[in-house]
Amino acid sequence: MKVLLHGCNGRMGQTLTKIISNLNDVEVVCGVDKDTAKFNNPYPVYSSLNEVKEKVDVLIDFSNHVCLDSILEYGKKNNVALVICTTGFSEEEKAKMQEASKYIPILHSANMSLGVNLILSLVSQAAKVLYENFDIEIIEKHHNQKLDSPSGTALMIADAINKALNDVLNYNYGRHSKTQKREKNELGIHAVRGGNIVGEHEVLFAGPFENIEIKHTALSRDVFAYGAIRAAKYLHGKPNGFYTMKDVISE
Repeated sequence: MKVLLHGCNGRMGQTLTKIISNLNDVEVVCGVDKDTAKFNNPYPVYSSLNEVKEKVDVLIDFSNHVCLDSILEYGKKNNVALVICTTGFSEEEKAKMQEASKYIPILHSANMSLGVNLILSLVSQAAKVLYENFDIEIIEKHHNQKLDSPSGTALMIADAINKALNDVLNYNYGRHSKTQKREKNELGIHAVRGGNIVGEHEVLFAGPFENIEIKHTALSRDVFAYGAIRAAKYLHGKPNGFYTMKDVISE
């Protein structure tokens, strides 16, 4: 399987470069990055998708949400499957992905970790059982270079919980300047930024006599890279449509 790494000179791009170099069935044939000379990669690196000459099967994106239009255009023009791992998308941008998936296979997830995607199922089940007597809060922690807040994963977890409860919850981000009691239908979401924290997500179910915590800690960026590779292998050869990591795990 031939891969184009979009954002190849970022942290995740370099992690993927290292891991894929040791695989026999996956090859990075080219990359795209705004800083083309930052690293000495074993493949050509272009500043734009318009410059790409190589034939590729799947594009893996770890860049920035502002690049979405060019990625979708490239995928449709060249009939290339897209694994979009970037976060921070607006609802309008998510709708663009859905529309483009009519023409090419697209997989998007705010978190490529298999463990995080299993947690979505766990918190959904817990919310259904506990919500009547428990308050629900999400605390996420990341390194001090992360741009979006709250994290895409935190929002993905929040949406899974809210969907399980028929969308009765209102998201409350950090409670800045709040001088009132917590309302029952609140879902608190809190972001911590510091150091080199790879990623931590904790869901707290706080009840009158007990607390239940469901937590995922990423110990290395490798976990996201392996998830992205697994997603790319899954997507390669799939019919047009929109996919998530839930589909990958279910197969």
